[in-house]
Amino acid sequence: MDCVAPAFARHGRVNGLGPVPRHAYEKHDRSYVATPDTPSTSTTNAGALSGIRVIELGSMYAAPTAGRMLRDFGADVVKIEDPTTGDFARQWQPAHEGLAYGFSRLNSGKRSVAVDMRSPEGRAVVADLIVGADVVVENFRPGRMEAWGLDFATLSALRPGLVMTRVSGFGQTGPYRERPGFGTVAETASGFAFLNGWPETPPTAPPFGFADSIAGISAAFGTAMALFRREVTGMGSEVDVALYEPLMFILGDAILNFTASGTIMERHGNTSGAASPRGIYQSSDGRWLSIAASNQAIAMRLFDAMGRPDLKLDERYGTNTARMAHNDSLQEIVSAWVRARGRDQALDILEEFEVVAAAVNDSRDITRDPHFIERTLVPLANTVLGPALMPGPILRMSDARPASYDGVPSIGQHTREVLVEELGVSEARFAELLSSGAVL
Repeated sequence: MDCVAPAFARHGRVNGLGPVPRHAYEKHDRSYVATPDTPSTSTTNAGALSGIRVIELGSMYAAPTAGRMLRDFGADVVKIEDPTTGDFARQWQPAHEGLAYGFSRLNSGKRSVAVDMRSPEGRAVVADLIVGADVVVENFRPGRMEAWGLDFATLSALRPGLVMTRVSGFGQTGPYRERPGFGTVAETASGFAFLNGWPETPPTAPPFGFADSIAGISAAFGTAMALFRREVTGMGSEVDVALYEPLMFILGDAILNFTASGTIMERHGNTSGAASPRGIYQSSDGRWLSIAASNQAIAMRLFDAMGRPDLKLDERYGTNTARMAHNDSLQEIVSAWVRARGRDQALDILEEFEVVAAAVNDSRDITRDPHFIERTLVPLANTVLGPALMPGPILRMSDARPASYDGVPSIGQHTREVLVEELGVSEARFAELLSSGAVL
């Protein structure tokens, strides 16, 4: 990408803080390109976003997920944390020797700079950092950045071409914009919890950061689009992500169904309400597997795999419409077939007939699976967690080296490195900032 972040060059002043990066950009062929005297300072693996610097003003889950996505593909992510508590995700459970698993997974490879954004001096530090960055990712409640004088209009005037990605519960616009929001709220407000579970059970939220993760990935997608737009036009963008919105898009069939027909979709358990047979089934050894005969050809192959080609000619099961009308009886047939054999045997037969199926894996299964070991799982090195594995990047690019994950930053571990060595703050001024508590 031609539009790369300059180093924190020793030139220019903003907010009276001292040396800050100058805008080392020249207009060229409808895009900004770094001038030769400002090489990239990216500390991460080369990738599609190599040379892009991100200031992450995010805590907990969604915004740090976006930062993790950008870091995985080469961006240098500088994470701003509160000097006293750090990101609250550091306090999540489970943890090992004080290191939270969830925080580790989302923040390995980032650099931590501890700044008190409640203080004017701290906000001045952040503004100066943003001048030398390409992207800001933030997840404060709408209005907070404006109250601090760190709104998009102000920041983009200081840093033309800035991409500011904003993640909040209900977005920057609309009647609910000022409401606080976490993933649980997004999962209920979006309609997900209402559809999740069985007819006889209450609406059910997932036991992990489902909406937050989807919103974080969407925020990274929006950031990448904004960076491409800047490449073409030279213009920055404000990217507005509401936690609930990407998840509501996924559930869009339910909303379209109601507005078109007046039907409110209900909970269906492990079936989809759209195609049959589909579900999760228990085998004779007590283990579980899934089968998804979501199109006609796969349903016919499933009947052959089960040794029941007669079902293909049965008017109750010959088409998807008929199968849905007789889903209960068909589920009993499939369940009985799976229950009569072990999981591995059932999966072997289904694979032979090219039926879409998979084991229901727990974490032990995943970490022993040769496919996941080769393609998906990566080591998290140099932490108190020991030899630990976690999922790596969510996709592969043919010309990029895979990301590595070496350590988890402590609160403010990189404050001096970023402010003094890169931003150019003098030792005397840095001592003043430390003494005032503006940084750690």
